[in-house]
Amino acid sequence: MKKTRLIYVMLGLGFAAASLPGCQKGFLDVTPDNIATVDLAFNSQSEAEKYLFTCYSYLPDDGELQSNPAFMGADEMWMEFPTVRISSYVWNIGRGNQNKAAPYVDYWGGGGSLYRAIRDCNVFLENVRDLSKIPDLGADMRTRWTGEAQFLKAYYHYLLLRQYGPIVIVDKNLSIDAPISEMRVKRRPVDEAVNYIANLLDSAATRLPDRIQNTATEMGRLTKVIAAATKAKLLVMAASPLFNGNPDYNNFRNKDGEALFNPTFDPAKWQRAADACKAAITAAEAIGHALYEFPPASEFRIKDTTRIQMSLRGAVTEPLNSESIWPMTNSLTFNLQALAMAHTDPDQATNTGSFAVMAPTLKMVSLFYSHNGVPITEDKTLNFANPTELRTAVTAEKYNLIEGYRTARINFDREPRFYASLGFDGGIWYMSNSKSNSDDNTWTVQTKKGQFGSGIAIPITGYYPKKLVNRKFIWQPNNSIFVENYAWPGIRLADLYLLYAEALNEAQGPVADVHNYVDKVRKRAGLKTVVESWTNYSSNPGKFSSKDGMRAIIRHERTVELAFEGQRFWDLRRWKEAGVQLNGNIQGWDTNQSDINLYYKTLTFFAQRFVVPRDYFWPISEGDIRVNQNLVQNPGW
Repeated sequence: MKKTRLIYVMLGLGFAAASLPGCQKGFLDVTPDNIATVDLAFNSQSEAEKYLFTCYSYLPDDGELQSNPAFMGADEMWMEFPTVRISSYVWNIGRGNQNKAAPYVDYWGGGGSLYRAIRDCNVFLENVRDLSKIPDLGADMRTRWTGEAQFLKAYYHYLLLRQYGPIVIVDKNLSIDAPISEMRVKRRPVDEAVNYIANLLDSAATRLPDRIQNTATEMGRLTKVIAAATKAKLLVMAASPLFNGNPDYNNFRNKDGEALFNPTFDPAKWQRAADACKAAITAAEAIGHALYEFPPASEFRIKDTTRIQMSLRGAVTEPLNSESIWPMTNSLTFNLQALAMAHTDPDQATNTGSFAVMAPTLKMVSLFYSHNGVPITEDKTLNFANPTELRTAVTAEKYNLIEGYRTARINFDREPRFYASLGFDGGIWYMSNSKSNSDDNTWTVQTKKGQFGSGIAIPITGYYPKKLVNRKFIWQPNNSIFVENYAWPGIRLADLYLLYAEALNEAQGPVADVHNYVDKVRKRAGLKTVVESWTNYSSNPGKFSSKDGMRAIIRHERTVELAFEGQRFWDLRRWKEAGVQLNGNIQGWDTNQSDINLYYKTLTFFAQRFVVPRDYFWPISEGDIRVNQNLVQNPGW
């Protein structure tokens, strides 16, 4: 065999020697051996499978706050500063501290370089396709493994494209004796990269299984549906304003003058994206994927109000539920839940097993709809002009708010996703271990200074991302907690429904299917249809009848449905809205106060700054630029 390698130094894709985070569960428990040569790695099925798992091991830990920049990098959630309970490394992106000397979350050339991952995928593909290798590997498994490695290779290219824009495409590893001129590779135009990734995903899909048969040992491994859903997300991103005819990058070129962005908007990209979304939805539903609904089992003595909320929470946190298309078993959520959970048990008020630092911002709190299913700024029947006004919860509201408790106006008259997604002073927090074994007299949140929930860890804004905590979380004696891990839902069906509606609206306007798929998501959330809600309750009743109006509705729907899941960070970028949305104040309540009038005073914790167009893409590190003179830096850096 002619040995190959990737010459990182010449490519400007260098990485420091670093160990990757260990995998936590399931098939990824296998730790690759230190194999002396590539030849030995492909002498047997068992050794080759370890190499395949090495290719999987580079998947980002998206369910970990301290790994995923999308949790804290936009305007959804914030933390105290300086942080004393966890590292603020990734949070530096949200604070506007990204730099080109040593970029944060550097997937291009840092210790987590995805080009290293692509190199390993290429090595695996070269060897698994060689029928003289791995003699004990059957034809069907060889086909499946080829599809898995192809998908991973495509996915790592996709992550790089999303983060850096134009990328280097590494279809094959360079020969060890390749001339230096071949090693100094150039970035490729966005459209070329999109087509390359889409074609590779198509090829992978033909080789992948329809579904995972053995969930005990293989959950998290790749399927046709995951490939189709990833292609859908890729093509929606490519059709979006950041990538599709963006005038900000008209002069962004390689050193030989080659344009890296197509300066002309192409509406056909939206139709292509819509077709891919519909294909992914059809494939997912064909094997049983559906929007998650909390079971009406007799063991859960809860009202419909609570059941709707548990459906919404379970769509994210219920392990292996019907909505999760890609449960990322490399990314379990013990830490995430501990960082999101409120002190709801008065008997465990001093428990230090949790560090609630993830704080939804008042801006996000305001973006959830009223209970009429429209934005609170548009609801003509409800007045939210003074969100800090104090109000007392009545009996009819007792499954959302503590009966007889005074809290801020903004916490009243809100949609089910508000109460499913957010914990707050005066709010109800039902869990499976409810002290009443029902949603009557269940757990609550009381966080003004001196109350039982105010002791150890309170998020800086006074709000908690409740939707990220599994219903079985339990406060235990001796400063411990019980947490049921769930695999982070890398893609869920509601995401695909809303992507399809968005792409179809851009391609054809607000046709029936646009409304149909938005309304599917709204129905599960306990809301009326878009047409009914806007017609009856909005100050802009005809909004849904135009492409522009429906675009605004769909984007708002994505913001609410996918809140705190790391989607808004990327959506604001591809929509080219980050320059507006991420140049504002991060605000919340004054949680150091015991007096209710002082507690509900708005504080500003930070003034965000997003520089356009610089901050839409990551910088390539200065070191990589120096090494490979053919690499061009992203505009503004």
